[in-house]
Amino acid sequence: MDGIQDADRPTVAVIIVNFNGGVLLADCLRHLRAQTRRPDRVIVVDNASQDGSTDVLEQHYPAVELVCLPCNVGFAAANNVAARQADGMTWLLLLNPDAFLAPDALERLLAAAAAHPECASFGARLVDANDPDRLDGTGDVYHVSGLAWRRDHGRAVAEGTQEAGVIFGPCAAAALYRRQIFCEVGGFDEAYFCYFEDVDLGFRLQLRGYSCWYVPDAVARHVGSALTGRRSAFSLYHGHRNLVWTWCKNMPGPLLCWYLPQHLLLNLGSVLWYALRGQGAALLRAKWDALRGLPRCWRQRRAIQASRRVRAWPLRRIMALGLRTLYRRAGL
Repeated sequence: MDGIQDADRPTVAVIIVNFNGGVLLADCLRHLRAQTRRPDRVIVVDNASQDGSTDVLEQHYPAVELVCLPCNVGFAAANNVAARQADGMTWLLLLNPDAFLAPDALERLLAAAAAHPECASFGARLVDANDPDRLDGTGDVYHVSGLAWRRDHGRAVAEGTQEAGVIFGPCAAAALYRRQIFCEVGGFDEAYFCYFEDVDLGFRLQLRGYSCWYVPDAVARHVGSALTGRRSAFSLYHGHRNLVWTWCKNMPGPLLCWYLPQHLLLNLGSVLWYALRGQGAALLRAKWDALRGLPRCWRQRRAIQASRRVRAWPLRRIMALGLRTLYRRAGL
C-alpha cells in the first residue's frame, strides 16, 4: 500500500478505525489502493472486532499496519492511538471504513493543503454511497447554541456547495489533518468515545487560530452510520451528551454567557422532541451524564481558553446564528 518515498514531499498516513466493519473495510482499502497519490502508510486500528473483517489484510494488504486493541475503546481513542504511531508523518487522513475515496481524492486534498498553509484541516465532499446524486455533507456547521450538522446533508449534488472555502470543521469520515497540530491540541477527546469528537476538535483548532478548508473536488462516497445506525439510542446518547461537553469546554466566555439561553433551549427542546418520538430515555440519560461530566469539562475548559489565540466575537463569524436556524435544524 505504501507509495514511493520522496524526501521533498509531505508524507501522509491514512488511519482507519474498524469495528466489525465486514466487507466495508475491504471496499475502503480497495478504493485506497486505487489512489493516484498513494499514501505513505496505512494504519488500521481494530476495536476488538469479532466478525473477521481484518482477515483480508494479511492476504490482500500485507503492507497495512494493523493495531489490534483488546477492547473497543471507541472511535476517538483509537484514532489517537494511530496518530501517535504515525510518527514522522506530515499529514493524517482519517477515513471511516464506510467511506470510499474517488481515485484522485487524496491528491486533491494534498494539493489544497499545499495551497493553504494557514489551514490545519481539510474536508472532502461526501456523497451518499447509496445515492450518487445526493450529498452526505460538505463540512460541519456549528450553531452558537451548540448544535452541529453536516452542511448540504441530503441535498442534491447539483444543488450543494460547489465552491472551495473556509468551513467550521471537517467530518472525520474523510478528513485531512496536520499531524503536528492534531497532536499539539491533544487529538480527539477520548471521553467522547464516538460522535461529535470531530466537531470538538474542529472547535479547538479554530480557537488556536487554525482554519479548515473545504475541498469540493476531493470526493468520498459515504454510507454513514453503517455500524451504529442513524438515530439509534447509541448514536443519540453519545451525540447529545458530547454536544453539551463541546459547547461548555470550547465556547469563549462572552459567547457562552450571551448564548446560554439558546444552549438551554436546545437541550430542553431536544429532550421533549425525542420523548414525543419514544426516545426520551436515551436523551435524558445523555443530558444527565453530560452534567455529571461537567467538572472534568470545566478543568479542560481552563486549559483550552488559556491557549486561545482568537477573540471571541470574530469567532462567531464562522458559526451559524439565529433562533430560526436553530428551530429549523434541531429536529433533523
